[in-house]
Amino acid sequence: MMKGDDIKRLIPQRDPFIMVHEFAQGNDDETGCTALAVQPDNYFVLPDSTLAETGLMEHIAQSCSALAGWKALDRQAERPPVGLIGEVKRFECLRRPKVGETVRTTVHFGFSFGGATLATGECQVDGETIATAQLKIFIQ
Repeated sequence: MMKGDDIKRLIPQRDPFIMVHEFAQGNDDETGCTALAVQPDNYFVLPDSTLAETGLMEHIAQSCSALAGWKALDRQAERPPVGLIGEVKRFECLRRPKVGETVRTTVHFGFSFGGATLATGECQVDGETIATAQLKIFIQ
């Protein structure tokens, strides 16, 4: 498991836009598990003390980035790879997480072709699914 400043080895984002606080490899090489502790100073926290939907999307995207970075470490990469989101499909926010809650997200890389990878993400708080999405990403 990676936490804190070690996350910066996996993702190209830097403060104050780091939306992943923990990373662990999942059951296989194509799955990663992340966590985000929602803090009051998070850029995406709304006046009602909940994380905006755009914050959840960014968290899922950075979770995919963390998985790509983890895979790049196996190839002895010096820097985390930069990815581009080509498409977000079927994003569904069932509820926004509140300040003080920890979002636990599982991302999975599926089919890859021509530089594009299809990825899925599911965010949970205390076992309750709060958001899901499918992404098409291009990892440089």
